[in-house]
Amino acid sequence: MSFLHRNDGIALALAAATACTWWLGEGGHEAISPAVVGSVLALAGLKGYLIANEFMELRHAPAVWRRLVLGWLVLVIGSIGLVSWLASR
Repeated sequence: MSFLHRNDGIALALAAATACTWWLGEGGHEAISPAVVGSVLALAGLKGYLIANEFMELRHAPAVWRRLVLGWLVLVIGSIGLVSWLASR
């Protein structure tokens, strides 16, 4: 029997990712660089993937639902990244 269950480890990973995004966003930078924005969006994507697959139990759902939810996640994060990139130019 292990010390942590699967969901406990995922919850700890989500908490660590949240702490990292907070640290990156509130780091006292005068200007947020594209690398910081990319890192925050990548962590947001990872968090969304873990929440959808593990806590919404999409890994047991039909493939069409997984594709729809994860495709929506990619579309939203990609759109935010594109707007941020265009605004920084």
